[in-house]
Amino acid sequence: MAEEIPVYLFFGFMDAGKTTLIKETLFQNGFADELDRALLIACEDGDEEYDEDELAKIGVSLVTIEKEEDFNLENLQRISDEYRPEAVFIEYNGTWQVGPIYEMDGPKDWTIVQSLCPVDSTTFEMYMKNMGVMMREQMFKADVVIFNRFEESMPKTKFRANVKGVNRRAQIVYEKADGSIDDAPEELPFDLDQDEIEITDSDYALWFMDCMDHPKKYDGKIVTFTGLVYNPTDKKGRLKDQVFVPGRFAMTCCVEDIQFLGMKCRYEDAKSIAHKSWIKIKAKVKNEFALEYKGKGPVLYPISIEPAEKPADELVYFN
Repeated sequence: MAEEIPVYLFFGFMDAGKTTLIKETLFQNGFADELDRALLIACEDGDEEYDEDELAKIGVSLVTIEKEEDFNLENLQRISDEYRPEAVFIEYNGTWQVGPIYEMDGPKDWTIVQSLCPVDSTTFEMYMKNMGVMMREQMFKADVVIFNRFEESMPKTKFRANVKGVNRRAQIVYEKADGSIDDAPEELPFDLDQDEIEITDSDYALWFMDCMDHPKKYDGKIVTFTGLVYNPTDKKGRLKDQVFVPGRFAMTCCVEDIQFLGMKCRYEDAKSIAHKSWIKIKAKVKNEFALEYKGKGPVLYPISIEPAEKPADELVYFN
């Protein structure tokens, strides 16, 4: 039986630092030292270039695919058969769709083991605003998103919320210009030291993502916010007992991105709360197991529920 060939994917928009990251992986981190034959498939010509002679010294062959239509199973299988690699590194084009890679059945023995997406921190907000669809395309399947050229003055919490709005499972790394990692705690727009936290409309999206990612630090806290009610049903279309979901519709950067950010709420009289009604809820957060989360997560236990006026802007934002 043939051994699996590990495939490492490098996504990222223009000038994100994909080539630099691959070079560091192969040369500085000594990744290729354990391999006799590796294959690097480059789908983009950036400012940084590869030295084929230097790659050959560590057993890495370079192949270029310039057209998106040539990135197909037949062509990749031909390349694999020709070079017989023990590992494959793919620098994907930042303007191509990511989905086809994961939908492709093969090549034979290829197994995607990790996908990384470097992001230029200095241009991230501009690209998200003007070319958000293309940026999200690169991040939505990445295992790790690396914000390079990061500076302490940059809005780390906003960066993370934008990534998590696209890809909840992604690990996020903030890398400074000197290569060191910024692991300082993220600053939030509300005071976590308070037992009771008032969540404003402008803070809701950031709070929701932070609470879902780090439910332990909200365990026992009391939160107040204005939300839209969603009443979940079972497989037979019946309202679930003692459960409703207050939340808000959030937009990352454009209408196509709108999603409902709701949190499970346990309440004995849940059926009395009208579907799609607006409420102001004050509740205690408990970090506990919930089927909806497929594990532990934040569950709300209401202290008070009052009718609320529909906000002038029903959407909340990651800003």
